Amino acid sequence: MTVSSFETVIAMFLQTLRRCLYPLVLIGSVVLMAAAPAFGVVLWDTGSALTEGPSPAQRGAWRAVPSELFVFETDPLKAASDPGYYGRDYSFKGDAVVETEHLALVISPTSNRVLLYSKTHPLPPDGSAGEAGTLGAVIAEIAPVVGNAEAGRIRRVEVLSNIGDEVMLEVGYGVAGSPEVALDFSCGRDAIVAVRPRATVSRIRVRSPIEYGVIPAFIGDDLVLGPDDFGPGGDLCPPVEKAFLGLLRGEDCELLLTLPGDSSQPLVLRTAGRNGDGNDPRTLELEISGDGGFYLGAVTAPGVWHREPLTAAFLEKDVAIEWKPPFAARWKTQLIEAGLLTTFHFREEKGQIWRGVAGSYQYPVWFQDGAACYHLSKKVPPKGESLVYFLEGHDTPQSVLTPVDFLRATLGRSVADAMLDFPGRKLRTHHRRGAAGVHRACTCGCTEAIQAIFETREEVAKQEEVRGALEDMNFFVQRHVERIEQYQQFASDLIRVLQSTAGSEPLRMYCERLDAIAQQIPEECRVQRDNMKSLDHAADLTRRTLALTAQPSPDNLQAYMKLLDEWRAMGGAQDYVLARCHMIVRQLYQEAGSASIRDPRAGDMARSVRARCREVLRHPDGYEIWDNY
Repeated sequence: MTVSSFETVIAMFLQTLRRCLYPLVLIGSVVLMAAAPAFGVVLWDTGSALTEGPSPAQRGAWRAVPSELFVFETDPLKAASDPGYYGRDYSFKGDAVVETEHLALVISPTSNRVLLYSKTHPLPPDGSAGEAGTLGAVIAEIAPVVGNAEAGRIRRVEVLSNIGDEVMLEVGYGVAGSPEVALDFSCGRDAIVAVRPRATVSRIRVRSPIEYGVIPAFIGDDLVLGPDDFGPGGDLCPPVEKAFLGLLRGEDCELLLTLPGDSSQPLVLRTAGRNGDGNDPRTLELEISGDGGFYLGAVTAPGVWHREPLTAAFLEKDVAIEWKPPFAARWKTQLIEAGLLTTFHFREEKGQIWRGVAGSYQYPVWFQDGAACYHLSKKVPPKGESLVYFLEGHDTPQSVLTPVDFLRATLGRSVADAMLDFPGRKLRTHHRRGAAGVHRACTCGCTEAIQAIFETREEVAKQEEVRGALEDMNFFVQRHVERIEQYQQFASDLIRVLQSTAGSEPLRMYCERLDAIAQQIPEECRVQRDNMKSLDHAADLTRRTLALTAQPSPDNLQAYMKLLDEWRAMGGAQDYVLARCHMIVRQLYQEAGSASIRDPRAGDMARSVRARCREVLRHPDGYEIWDNY
């Protein structure tokens, strides 16, 4: 028997089994008409048009739409056995509501709106009163666009699938003088809504009460857009590639959006009031290309994000703010370090940190007794505001759909993991013998260890220890030099591209702006060249240091201390340049995004520059930034 023949036999067997068991299915469907299960996905017919924020009393009139429509026949069992009854469509008496544990999608032909509601409590099927009996807040309104306006009225709602674990509806819109346009909406158990356009839809609008928009970056710093960026009027064209996060008014919801199409799928943001009058800067319209559709999801909890104004009261003191995280996660914020926006994750305890440019200071954010604490200083000053949110889980409850979970569920693990880039977030080692437990193998650490040997006049007896420390130090210097050269090559390549593009409009000013930043890398290297020395200089210092271990002398310590100063001067200059190169590339990454948001012509160039920045920022050294930033 061939494979195809075997598959045919199996298909016939399953069809026969289905017909034999169908009476049992019908019994379950009849029960479903009266009450929906407390799990899975439920499709409701509200019986009449809903008002804004339907009350628990209205829910009493809702009826669950059965997965099989034979229950409406006079003799359901007979109808189930007659092919003449197959293919019946369901006709909604009121609005259609698709309800999951975390979201509710309301499709209302009467009000001509498709609304997505968040839910902090399950909705009981009996419509009982109480907090659990309300839909919650509207987090998005979705509509297709024809020309420059939203499509005409909703003329039909067709059930494509209603199988308990997933509901898919097709919504048709009537447009005068034009063919009908349609959107497909699919909701599953995973609190994710898929929106897929039919071929006639070129753009889709999503209106949402977004106060801040975040373009996630797992290498580099997130691009955060706020009220100052939105302003009244004008379109924003942020360089979104796959994902966008909206922080909604009230600080209780994060709206998640992913684009499964190619990286050129554009996303336009604009301010809009309910009637599109542009008077409410806190309500945004997201206009999305119809290619490939998109996915929507939400994380809802009191205080799921937070905005904290930073005042002089935060300067040089520990401050515990009122906000507390609603659950465990990898909470983060952006603060200004050495004039550059820098990502800081909230640590589990208070402590010091050393950075290549800023030097030593107290790490600015941590949790203590469940409260978020800040310590800001001249090195990380209290300027503007601190926006606290999360993308990744860390001991996060399973019931919470993190933005990273959402990425993997909607884009697939291969695409999502390429964005998350865990290998690129792992620190490169500058330890020659790190696996053997030899740490602080830097110029300051190694020279300090060698100094202790000379101070006890054991340099001859411990010559091999001195030699091992010198080899560690040379490995460290070599790694620094290689990394600095990598940054220089990046700058050279990018400057060449920017200058060739800047030769003609319309991107001349944009490219010149980025070129001025990129030029800082070769300039920093030029200024510090004499201080950074070379690998030959390190080899000479090694030879001169080892020579002092050949025989004991009362002058050895003094002679070594002079060499120590040379070692540290060279290493310190390299540390500084390496950290500066890293900061300059991060500045480029940020500027390439923020400078392009009001110019749709810069979108492709912005994505290209940011991709180059991400590539060179991968796999950083600890002297650049902390791991997993």
